[in-house]
Amino acid sequence: MGSAAGMSTQLDRRSRKRLATRQAISNAATRLFIERGFDKVTVDQIADAADVGRMTVFNHFPRKEDMFFDLDEVGRADLTAALERRDPPVAPIEALRLFAHRAVAEEKPYIKFFPGSLRYVETIESSPQLKSRAREIRDELAQAVAHALAAAAGRPEDDLDARLAASMLMATWTTAMTEAHKVFRTSNDAKRAQETLLAIADKGCIALTAMLAHTPYTEAAM
Repeated sequence: MGSAAGMSTQLDRRSRKRLATRQAISNAATRLFIERGFDKVTVDQIADAADVGRMTVFNHFPRKEDMFFDLDEVGRADLTAALERRDPPVAPIEALRLFAHRAVAEEKPYIKFFPGSLRYVETIESSPQLKSRAREIRDELAQAVAHALAAAAGRPEDDLDARLAASMLMATWTTAMTEAHKVFRTSNDAKRAQETLLAIADKGCIALTAMLAHTPYTEAAM
């Protein structure tokens, strides 16, 4: 028992160290990207700023863009978990609407409005590479949501309704985030930005509920 416990502690320590190194690299990279512009920062500069070797950077982040979008995996996991762990009385589309409200209320880092988030958005807008990767992430997320929706509704993975719903949700949320950041940029009011985001997200869910009426995506499990 003692040996197993010691091994578990060692693994936990290694895991914490690995996560800390990853976060240090991400923090250094993001700071440099925002200060200098994404395209002007090299991997060697990021490694120096994080005090790690070049290969250590690539061990954690295969692509430079991944250092900037390091919250993608967290957001994706939270989103799919909202469907997988929803209460049976809650329909899948409603579960996603509630997730948006919960994420805003909890000020999740990928949906938070503060001066740094504006600089983050501006850095994306000034880099063709980051804009391209952002579009790829949106498409990947749409696919992940489609699969999660289909699973929640007990339908095949490639169900057309699930793919259509996921595509519309991504379009809605992209618009919601864009407009919310515009509001924050002009008003410096995080609450107004949050309200703008949720109002658009709610409209999208209302439209989806009407479009997918009488399907497992909008009806609660009995």
